[in-house]
Amino acid sequence: MRKIILKTLKATIIYIIVALFISGGFLLGIKLFAGAQIDDTITLANLVTIETSQKQEIKETTLNLETKMLQNYPDYGTQYATIEIPSIDLDLPIYFGNTLEILKKGVGHDSGSYFPGEGGSIIMMGHNSSNIFRRFGELQLGDEITIKANYGEFKYKITDFQLISEKEGEKLPIQKDKELLMLYTCYPFVNIGHATQRYVVFAELQ
Repeated sequence: MRKIILKTLKATIIYIIVALFISGGFLLGIKLFAGAQIDDTITLANLVTIETSQKQEIKETTLNLETKMLQNYPDYGTQYATIEIPSIDLDLPIYFGNTLEILKKGVGHDSGSYFPGEGGSIIMMGHNSSNIFRRFGELQLGDEITIKANYGEFKYKITDFQLISEKEGEKLPIQKDKELLMLYTCYPFVNIGHATQRYVVFAELQ
């Protein structure tokens, strides 16, 4: 009787292992052969969402040079600028907000920070994917960053780099005394799973 139970148990374990192996192969096959189509479908859906929001009434955004304040701020979720970093061949759209949907498309602008030209801290973020901020490790002090907004063009020079914990938000201070651009992404640049560190690039207005 004991031999029969052991034999049955052994057979059951083998069946489970085989089933897991087949399932893993099936999922891998879907990723390899249909991954691009799935990504394209998601991208198309997101583009439709963003395009729909941009079809709202377009407000002219201007910067008051005396008060250093914008008039008619961009709507949340809409693109209002582009960011260019020639040293790493980067040219991306900037959206007001930092939802997952926005970060799939380009660079997000933290709604709690200032806008370019307002004279205060600007916080922007992007994924560490190959088409966004993965090449941040190649940046050097003195490299130039240009933000072309629909109300003006602003140039910044990189002055510092920091590696911080995801819980150290106080190291990205919001202040009005100096226009400081802070760009961050997840670190390591190539990672699997949840990244607990952030690579921050600091740049000052020129």
